[in-house]
Amino acid sequence: MFECVINISEGQDEPLLRQFERSGGSSFRHRHSDPWHNRSVYTLINERTELLLDAQWMVRNVVDALDLEFHEGVHPRFGVVDVVPFVALDPTERSVARELRDQMAAWLGDLGVPTFLYGEVNGVERTLPQVRREAFVSLQPDFGPELADPETGSAAVGERPLLLAWNMYISGVDLATTKTLARDLRRPGIRTLGLEVGRRLQVSCNLIDPLNVGPEQAYDALSARLPAGAAIDECELVGLAPRAVLDHAGALRWSQLGLSDELTIEHAVRSGASA
Repeated sequence: MFECVINISEGQDEPLLRQFERSGGSSFRHRHSDPWHNRSVYTLINERTELLLDAQWMVRNVVDALDLEFHEGVHPRFGVVDVVPFVALDPTERSVARELRDQMAAWLGDLGVPTFLYGEVNGVERTLPQVRREAFVSLQPDFGPELADPETGSAAVGERPLLLAWNMYISGVDLATTKTLARDLRRPGIRTLGLEVGRRLQVSCNLIDPLNVGPEQAYDALSARLPAGAAIDECELVGLAPRAVLDHAGALRWSQLGLSDELTIEHAVRSGASA
């Protein structure tokens, strides 16, 4: 089984977002949308052939429906189809996930979308933050045209291990302090941004090795850095988590960390239906 996590630049138009869900076919498992980020994250899980076909059909629908020129949101983005990682749920099959990545990226390029690979590329590790920094500067698209159409933008298609996209909402500080806290929280295993999301402040995290550096460690590290009078009000999982992450954190902390059994990959696969 393989996972494909499609990040798109739309988080407000509910009828359209549900249309995209349907286009994911039997692979669609979960959607997380945020109107302030104006971004949605769709989790698709299936065997390789079905997954690729469903992911391509969803991406085609997104490219046809959205226009980046009218997009406003607080999250950085490349294009209407922003980031598309493939994940092997069995780590011994990562080479297959890279094949799926390359097939998707070449297909997107044929649609006229400049597409950048990340993960292992020609034997060298290329990270998503590196692509965000260097795209169209020192890094040219791996597939598709050299310049992006302003309506569709470009895309990053990757292969990676399981990670957690996970957010902490904080109060009692200003945006500048939030950005400083996010910067100070960064370390191997934790990538962060400090953002203003509506009237709330957020430390947005990518936990890239969640079985070793999980949400409980990130929570405790941020909590220890908060100034007097500040607090972590809420935590939010974006997408699905491996059950092992919940087991490691311990059930007593699930509510605090925004975790639940219903938001695990295993539950989504077991139920055979969208979560």
